[in-house]
Amino acid sequence: MKKILPFCLVTFLFALQTLAQTPADLQRIAEIDSTYWAEISRTVKEGDFEGYKATCHENAVLVTTAGKNKRSEPMTVALTRWKQGFMDTKEGKQLDNVQFRFSQRIGGETTAHETGIFYFSSHDSTGKLLSESYTHLEALLVKQGNRWVCLMEFQKAAATKAEWDALK
Repeated sequence: MKKILPFCLVTFLFALQTLAQTPADLQRIAEIDSTYWAEISRTVKEGDFEGYKATCHENAVLVTTAGKNKRSEPMTVALTRWKQGFMDTKEGKQLDNVQFRFSQRIGGETTAHETGIFYFSSHDSTGKLLSESYTHLEALLVKQGNRWVCLMEFQKAAATKAEWDALK
């Protein structure tokens, strides 16, 4: 019973939130899904560092409290740290993948705050799993012209597969 009640509550709240979305909300969400989150997934999978970098606002910030090294830093610093992984993926040395699911999506015409979980996995060229993680995520996006960019990414805490599955 203790495990069923939280699951039912999350499911109910998710359904309630979905029903409360306006046509403008649905349009914004569809646009962000197809132009921002799909682009993040594509760039990670293809090892397209410049493409990933282009999804970030020039003053973007990464906040991480999910691991031992809690920090807030310019996204440019994080990108420098992540660049080798992109290069290895592009060269076929590793196979990376990232997927997103959301529990809350708030926004307007030019701003959006997205809350959810991302699942990241990395395999070597033979298919051996190198790492995988589920992470609670918040992202603050702004629309620049006809594209959405990340102003702030907050990797909050480790998530579980059960939490991920609840967001289907």
